[in-house]
Amino acid sequence: MGQLLRVQNFAVSRDGYGAGEGQSLERPFGHADPDALHGWAVETASWPGRTDGGGSRGLDDYLVRDFSHGIGAEIMGRNKFGPVRGPWPDHEWRGWWGDEPPFHTPVFVLTHHERPSFTLADTTFHFVGGEPAEVLEQARAAAGGLDVRLGGGASSIRAFLDAGLVDTLHVAVAPVEIGGGSRLWESPEELLDRYHCDVVPSSSGVVHHLFWRR
Repeated sequence: MGQLLRVQNFAVSRDGYGAGEGQSLERPFGHADPDALHGWAVETASWPGRTDGGGSRGLDDYLVRDFSHGIGAEIMGRNKFGPVRGPWPDHEWRGWWGDEPPFHTPVFVLTHHERPSFTLADTTFHFVGGEPAEVLEQARAAAGGLDVRLGGGASSIRAFLDAGLVDTLHVAVAPVEIGGGSRLWESPEELLDRYHCDVVPSSSGVVHHLFWRR
């Protein structure tokens, strides 16, 4: 099938929002509670950085464990990279993740404002503009024959969906409503003309929606 563009473990609220309004340095997800959206993943045995030997097993854990399998590059929106808007005032902001980002691949950050690439540990961040297909071409060239992950946020995923570029999509719908912010969909049924979908409830309370092209 060649190099796929995959969305993995992307969490949204029951009303379709991946983040709330008013993102800031102190609140990366705006007014939304990140624990309500992502607690299902954080509580798994395979959550990166877990050292206590505990955590849940089952489907949630499998999906978290599979996150990096076969991935050679990531594309993310600028709001996932950080809270800075407009032209970069300086190059001090280097992402939410500290000196060892969790990606371990080249990362292509979507932005209309130029900024030089930089490397932290084994992750190099590139800042790119252009249409989704052009960015995907760059990411595939850097992925070494592996798949490309589309990391979010919701508006970036929607742009690639609307361009017909996403091959597989996993969305975890959390049992919470946000009411406003960055929205992926009004209903997952919007994608059923283009994708098959399996819907799998989890004991953690989230409902996993797994889409693949028709």
